[in-house]
Amino acid sequence: MVYSITLLVFFLLTITPISYGNLQDFATCMSFHTTSTSSSVVHSQQSSSYAYLLQESQQNPRWLNSTSLLKPSFIVTPKTQNEIQGAILCAKKHGLQVRVMSGGHDYEGLSFLCKNPFIILDLVDYRSINIDIENETAWIQSGATIGEVYYNIAKKSNTLGFPAGLCPSVGVGGHFSGGGIGTMMRKYGLAADNIIDASFVDANGRILNRGEMGENVFWAIRGGGGASFGVISAWKVKLVRVPSLVTVFTIHKRLDQEGVKLVHNWQYIASKLPEGLFIRVLIQQIDGVDCQGNVKQAEVLSIHSS
Repeated sequence: MVYSITLLVFFLLTITPISYGNLQDFATCMSFHTTSTSSSVVHSQQSSSYAYLLQESQQNPRWLNSTSLLKPSFIVTPKTQNEIQGAILCAKKHGLQVRVMSGGHDYEGLSFLCKNPFIILDLVDYRSINIDIENETAWIQSGATIGEVYYNIAKKSNTLGFPAGLCPSVGVGGHFSGGGIGTMMRKYGLAADNIIDASFVDANGRILNRGEMGENVFWAIRGGGGASFGVISAWKVKLVRVPSLVTVFTIHKRLDQEGVKLVHNWQYIASKLPEGLFIRVLIQQIDGVDCQGNVKQAEVLSIHSS
């Protein structure tokens, strides 16, 4: 019950109107929690870096260009876990809600929109990746992207990998905490299935590992959306065995040129294929005109990693 109340507090840090004085107090509060120059971590609306960070961090310009929505009072770009902790405590103390952003791939804008005064905790500078080849594990900070994870693993081993998504610019924070569908899921499950520990900062600023947060919370952050419960600053993952050479192919077929037959056959055989063979089919509209005014094609992407 106590922990449920704590989680609710994280959602509703406050709905009290905030004054200019409160904003100044937040900036002052953060100065006690930063190990670097405060202006390089806390970016107010008057900062020269504010507009750039707001634009670069969002992958959906629909929300960025809206004039009817509140902009964050501050963008905080922590470089240490203590700065993440400080942002939570200072926001709670001075009446600001918190939105946590990893890669910014957010169709609904949940990581950068709010109806009340708020800050964005942008993890763009919190992205280190430490690979332990001997134990086949890795610690990954939540600001890293999937592409950076793959690249860092490949630099150290050509027979280890991690089962996550296709788009290299997606941040691991949202991807892992949302489950993480990827090309190796038929063999190794979702990204979330291969997470074995996490570093978690709750609404009271406590830094917790898997044992300290408890198995219920650890279960929830692997699929339930991490920022619903606190800030997951880093993830410990189990790496998986992969062959040094994989086979990949992509083909395109218009629906009026055997594309329908291709999709039909795929629906019947996909579930019967070996676990190491992943085939994805996308139906897309392409440039061109037919009697209905458009042309659709099937894009088939496959990777074989057994």
